[in-house]
This record gives sequence, C-alpha cells and structure tokens, in this order.
Amino acid sequence: MDGFRALATEELQTLDNNHHLHPFTDSKVLHDIGTRIVTHAEGIYVWDSDGNRIIDGMAGLWCVNVGYGREELADTAVRQLRQLPYYNTFFMTSHPPVIDLSEQLAKVTPASFNHIFLTNSGSEANDTVIRMVRQYWSIRGKPEKSVIISRHNAYHGSTVGAASLGGMHDMHVQGGLPIPDIRHIQQPYWYQEGGDLNPDEFGLKAAQALEQEILEVGESKIAAFIAEPIQGAGGVIVPPDSYWPEISRICEQYEILLVVDEVICGFGRTGKWFATDYYDLKPDLMVMAKGLSSGYLPIACVAVSDSVAEVLIEIGGEFAHGFTYSGHPVSCAVAAENIRILQREKIIENVDQSTGPYFQQQLRNLESHPLVGEVRGIGLIAGIEIVEDKQARRRFDSELKVGIRCRDFAARRGLIMRAVRDSMVLSPPLIITKSQIDDLVDIARDSLDDILHDLNN
Repeated sequence: MDGFRALATEELQTLDNNHHLHPFTDSKVLHDIGTRIVTHAEGIYVWDSDGNRIIDGMAGLWCVNVGYGREELADTAVRQLRQLPYYNTFFMTSHPPVIDLSEQLAKVTPASFNHIFLTNSGSEANDTVIRMVRQYWSIRGKPEKSVIISRHNAYHGSTVGAASLGGMHDMHVQGGLPIPDIRHIQQPYWYQEGGDLNPDEFGLKAAQALEQEILEVGESKIAAFIAEPIQGAGGVIVPPDSYWPEISRICEQYEILLVVDEVICGFGRTGKWFATDYYDLKPDLMVMAKGLSSGYLPIACVAVSDSVAEVLIEIGGEFAHGFTYSGHPVSCAVAAENIRILQREKIIENVDQSTGPYFQQQLRNLESHPLVGEVRGIGLIAGIEIVEDKQARRRFDSELKVGIRCRDFAARRGLIMRAVRDSMVLSPPLIITKSQIDDLVDIARDSLDDILHDLNN
C-alpha cells in the first residue's frame, strides 16, 4: 500500500483503468477522462491524489453520517478483529456483537420493532424483503399474496430482486427486469409531475394510485407496498404532506404490508432517527443500511415488526434465506459503536434543532438564482432542481447534460454534489457545522453561476 501512495495520479489512473471495473459507470467514458483518486479523509472533507481538499457533500454515498476519521470506530474494528474476526450466524449460533447490535437497533427503532435480520447491503436487505413478505403470507395460508408494489423512479438497490423493486427504467432494460409480481405506480414528484394541481392535491392523487393498482391487480394478490420516505437516488423527491397519511390509510384498509426503505433516510438524515419517525409511519418492515455503520464497514438489516415476527417465529418453519456474512462480528461491533456515537454526541438532535434547519434555509436562498426552480429537502438531505423555464417548471434538453456539467464545476471548486439528471443532490455528513454549510452553499452558488455562464456562451 505504501508503494501505491507514492504513485502519481496518472499512474494510479492507468492501473485503475487496466484492472478495476466501476459500478454504475460507462467504462469507455471513464477511461477517456480518468478517475478521481481519493487518498484520505477527515471530518467532512476528502483529499484527492493531487492534494485538493473537497467538501464531501454526499457523505460518500449518503452514508458517512458521523464523518471521516473516527478513531473510535477504527479501534472497535481492530479489537473485534483480534477477538473474533469472523463467525457465522447459521446453525443455531450467535456471538456478542450481533446480539449487542440487535439490541441497540431495537432500542432506537420505533417501539413495534424488536427483531432484526442482518445482511451486508441495502440491496441484500431489499432482496430479503421480497422473500420475507412472501414467506409471511404463505405461512398465513395466503401464498397467492405475492405481488409487491413500488414506485417509478424509486431506487431499492441493484441486485436482481432489489433492482426489480426499484422503478428505474435504465436498470430494468439491462437484464430483463423486473422479475414477476413486481408492479410500479406514480411517484410523488410534484415539481415535475404535478401539473396544475397544488402539492396537497397531487400528493393525494399520487397516493391513490396505490389504491387503483390494488383494485386492478386484486387485493387478494397484493403482499406489500415498498417506498423510500424521501426518494434519494431519484433526485431527493420529498412527497407533499398529504401523501404519507393517505398511503398509510390504504395499506391498512386493504391489509397489505408497508415496507419503508430507510437506507438513505435512516440514522439521523432527516433530524430524526428515522424518516419513519418524521412522518409518523407505522411500517411492518424497515430496511436500513448506509448510516448504520456510517459506511465504515458493509452492513445492513431488515427490522421486523412484532406482528410480522410473531408469524415468522411462532408459526413458521425454516426461513431458507441468509448470507455468509450476515451479522459479521466486526461489522456489527462497528455499527453498534456508531449508534453510540450518534447518541453520545447528540448528533441527531443537533441536526434536528440546528444544522438541519440552517442547511435548508441557506439552500433555499439559491431559489433566487436564474437556473433554480426549486430547492427541496428535510434535515441534511436536499435537492436543487435546475430548470430552463421557472414559470413552466421545464427542464433543459437532456442532451445538454446540465446537471453533469454543474457537478463537474462544483468538483473543481471543491464540492462533491451528485447530479440526478438536472437535480443537484446533497447529503453531507451529519457533523457538518454552520460555517461549513456556508462554504458548501457558496460553492454550490458559484457552480450554478458557472453553468449559467457556460450556457450563455
């Protein structure tokens, strides 16, 4: 590793091109422009191999909630590696770290959640959801209840099952997805799809698409509805206030399981432990990953409500599902310590009461910019919608790649933002300070100015 640290950027890029296939990447394009080589990180910042310090406005991939460089997490990992580096949780076996983490999760999740199924990624957790909800209904004597409803433009992961649950067309055309018995309904994206309806009217309309789908498919066939509280990778789509109460009513009326995907929103992103708390939802299953370990090690889980767990445990037979690394002791130890850091330093309370409102307020000042049609978000997650025509809420032609160009201007100025088409999305580490938020917003504004100048010349 020390030898690699001494290599110049161009040498590292050449080796990367020669041997590393990147996820969600056009490899031909990447080979032409070269990768950004990140060498180290601290707090909210990462440094590249040319020595540039960059604000990580995406907390890695929405996950580094407690920030980079946490010695407590590194020390916890080393201690666990020395004591028990690995053991499985198959064959009626357990170990202290998985028991500790499961107890910690039962304490911070809503009161109805006391059982945890561990996986290694959000994708695996959502695959688990498919298996678990169908097993639940089968045990209850209703195996025909196998259809799971999701939303267009949702993201639930990239394995075959999870990508099927997601509603992203570009993923579905690769590999013949979705798999059978997965259906998709309208997303609650008022800014682009609301037309002449006000947000609350549109929120009800989008929610009632679930009821229409249930009636079309047949209530007796529907197993569950799955959704992110806020659609992250879809562009930070914050539903109108009318949306979630109506969704909850429909799920209860038609006796279908509600699955809330908290992979992005969980562990403080909205200023609450979970967006489920923010929206006062009553899900049957909750999917968690990313902020569970602040990205320090791979780990994810499905939290199972008491009503579902009772069926699986007391009635059920073997649930023939799991992974070699389910409940990996080192990942569990780090995740449990991550939860304790969030508690000990009152990080989530600070997001709720201080930095979250400030972040939203400062970003909304960008709505006066000629290119910004809307800023939306909650806590420390936000989307900046770039449009050609504010009055008509009309985007630029996709061929112009305005979002990608804005992202690249920001990176050159020292800020990592993500472009979801022309929505610039932000999800910084939860430890970000108000002065650092000011720096972030200043760079975002300058990057918008850059793209405006670029479009006009």
